[in-house]
Amino acid sequence: MPGTLLIATHNAHKTGEMRAILRSHFDLITDLTELPGMNPPDEDGATFAENSAIKALAASRAMPEAFILADDSGLEVDALDGAPGIHSARYSGDGATDASNRDKLLGELALPEHAGSPRTARFRCAVTLAKGGEVIARFDGTVEGRIADAMSGEGGFGYDPLFIPDGYDQSFGELSEEVKNGMSHRGRALEKFREWLIRG
Repeated sequence: MPGTLLIATHNAHKTGEMRAILRSHFDLITDLTELPGMNPPDEDGATFAENSAIKALAASRAMPEAFILADDSGLEVDALDGAPGIHSARYSGDGATDASNRDKLLGELALPEHAGSPRTARFRCAVTLAKGGEVIARFDGTVEGRIADAMSGEGGFGYDPLFIPDGYDQSFGELSEEVKNGMSHRGRALEKFREWLIRG
């Protein structure tokens, strides 16, 4: 499927991860920085899959000749009944930053009602491929792990410095890009997309 792939995000970190995994399959991989006049749609879906489709379809109507790939992903913490979930990017409210979201998460887990609770968690990702205003395919990925007591590492973004995947002692913020992309929720969803492209 040669041609242009537009990733429906303004997040340079996310674009970089996707480009690293998919670059051999497309002539050009770009993102919404190429469409400065496009307003982001309201992500009012109830699931990661619904929000992923909302973003993919909005971008595909703005750039109908390109293949559009959108993901919606987030962190689910068992002790918090699955929060922050689909609200991961805005967990700490309006004007949320990665740092403020991490601080809120650690603060919630430190409350007395969560003392001694398992810190098990997972990252979940839903990916939608669209073109010309229609959904072509959907993919998903999950990685299990736990929330650390404190941040570690400068790599990654979002909750990465707090998330330690099962089988490792280092956080996503400490692991190399190659190792992380090979096991992450987004990496697993994109690997399903790669396999779909190869089957063609």
